[in-house]
Amino acid sequence: MLKPVNIGPYTLDTPIALAPMAGVTDGPFRQMCRRWGAGYVVSEMVASDTRLWKSRKSSTRLDYTGEASPRAIQIVGYDADMMADAARACVDLGAQIIDINMGCPAKKVCNRLAGSALMQDEKLVAEILSTVVNAVSVPVTLKTRTGWNHDNRNGVQIARIAEDCGIQLLVMHGRTRADKYMGAAEYNTIRAVKQSVNIPVFANGDIDSAEKAEMVLVQTGCDGIMVGRGAHGRPWFFREINHFLRTQEHLPPPSSDEVRETVLGHLEDLYAFYGEFQGLRFARKHMSWYSEYLPDGAATSHFFNKLESSVQQLAFARDYFGRLANGEVRAA
Repeated sequence: MLKPVNIGPYTLDTPIALAPMAGVTDGPFRQMCRRWGAGYVVSEMVASDTRLWKSRKSSTRLDYTGEASPRAIQIVGYDADMMADAARACVDLGAQIIDINMGCPAKKVCNRLAGSALMQDEKLVAEILSTVVNAVSVPVTLKTRTGWNHDNRNGVQIARIAEDCGIQLLVMHGRTRADKYMGAAEYNTIRAVKQSVNIPVFANGDIDSAEKAEMVLVQTGCDGIMVGRGAHGRPWFFREINHFLRTQEHLPPPSSDEVRETVLGHLEDLYAFYGEFQGLRFARKHMSWYSEYLPDGAATSHFFNKLESSVQQLAFARDYFGRLANGEVRAA
């Protein structure tokens, strides 16, 4: 079912991708998901106004130290020339693929006619896409939605514009901007998009099981899938999807040792990447997601969130997994 997908000179042998998510898909999480089988990962979005890149938030979002190829950075904005400048700057920083965000439904993004709000202005979409494509020598990709709202599902038109402008991969989220992340994703529009263009198309939205991944691929006819919230707290989900699609068999859950090494390694990477103050806060967020799949997870997350140093957090996590291995932790 899965075949390699090309994005310019880069071949994705496993077209199962990690979606760009603000505040989630930082360097540590991207690299961990790669280790667990994600065939492609994209950075958190960065603003097209490069004057804002001096902030600590932007500097971490643009940090690709130690990451494997291809390195994809997502940019968001509403001005074609500014987007082109940002794309060139990203390439100078080591980006090998530029991804354009036309899918974010957040008000602070859409209020400036950026993100998914761009779908309201197809002329501007064409201007931005063509300007960015012509500004850089690396492949440019696009992540978007099925439309602005239920009465304006123009995903097919946007896809055709994207192909005409030289976009080399299209990712479609199965909701409109008005849906935000509510309700169920719909895949009929994604199928229509796939049938309307000749460039690779990935389907995104509500892929939370290996069976769902297969269903989405069959229903849409897409070349690959992109997983977002389904990877929260379980980066091994990519390995599970890949195995099921290739064998039609389910892998057993990761061993307790694998989970322990993943969680502890992730915490240590977060502290190293962000420093003590920010690292603590990101660790709390990720630990709350891990805890959804751990015995006595709610109490574990509640206690972990009260800890005020990386030393305390690591000690608690090590103790928890030690007690788990000894059979001292039971599911609620």
